[in-house]
Amino acid sequence: MGKKIQSEMAAQKEHFTKGCIEHGMKPASVTKLWEQIETFAAYGFNKAHAASYGNLAYKTAYMKANFPVDYMAAVLTADAGDVEKIAEIVAECKHMGISILPPSVNESMGTFTVIDDATIRFGLYSIKNFGEGVANSIIAAREKGGKFTDVSDFISRNPDKNLNKKSLESLIQSGAMDEFGERGALLANAERLLTFHKEHMKAPIDQGSLFGASVSPASKIKLDDAPPMHLDEKLTWEKELLGLYISGHPLDKHAAKLQNAKNSIKHAKEHLKGVETVIAGFVETVQSILTKNGERMMFLKVADLSDNIEVVAFPRVLKEHETILAPGQCIMLKGKISERNGTPSFVAEKAKAL
Repeated sequence: MGKKIQSEMAAQKEHFTKGCIEHGMKPASVTKLWEQIETFAAYGFNKAHAASYGNLAYKTAYMKANFPVDYMAAVLTADAGDVEKIAEIVAECKHMGISILPPSVNESMGTFTVIDDATIRFGLYSIKNFGEGVANSIIAAREKGGKFTDVSDFISRNPDKNLNKKSLESLIQSGAMDEFGERGALLANAERLLTFHKEHMKAPIDQGSLFGASVSPASKIKLDDAPPMHLDEKLTWEKELLGLYISGHPLDKHAAKLQNAKNSIKHAKEHLKGVETVIAGFVETVQSILTKNGERMMFLKVADLSDNIEVVAFPRVLKEHETILAPGQCIMLKGKISERNGTPSFVAEKAKAL
């Protein structure tokens, strides 16, 4: 009966008291019993429920303390698909000294994968626009023939017909093929890699392989030179395909300036409701709407290293700072934490670029 509505409990008190007395209870005993019920109703469990929670808490605490990497990999896998939770768990991993790496065609299994005592990799299933069937084919080829030595070896040993342009680009952009070359160069040569893949699928099997010998070595792909992918591009693709930044954060280059922000977004959301404060963050998304008066205002999603928050920019603020209230901008904001639809929201009064 935990979390009961207080007003409803109060309304039942008279009915409860009257019924108890009619059944022979003394008023003092009824009052004492009601006080116990009232206290329990604020938040309470039956004993079996509480014991089960305690047992589970002990076991998970033991796992986290004694097998931290395996435990955190399991937690990440359990919450895969919930970006907000994954971000919190990754932050906890970093606090514990556990590195979280992008997926890798040579190391990742389908789900989050333990690499060593201090490292976890994203699983291949975590990559957006990348089917589990292709992921399973990659894992099977690796387990059968060992790690892929280079991009030619990788392409030639993956006969899955679903390795198409979209899935290949997702592999490259998420960082899963980093050991074969720089992301910009691999992406620029995606069409060439796909052509090589199609040709290899059509090639006849070496007759010797029918009697147990190896298939003839595939020819090597020569990649055209291409400019390297800028770090900001890498981070954008990681956010898009994995749900969060892995290789760094857009705010890293502003670390010194961030010291001027008085609070992290997480701290502001939890402790500073209604208090004027300063936060800083990276603008991830914006949505512009018209007020009843026909003026433009904006809702922004702003994130720092701790959390994210919806920022409301009313017409006056939007007119003054529109050039920096845009996706990809790193900004500092002055305003107050309020609540909109039951969720913390930051009402901006001032804004400036970092």
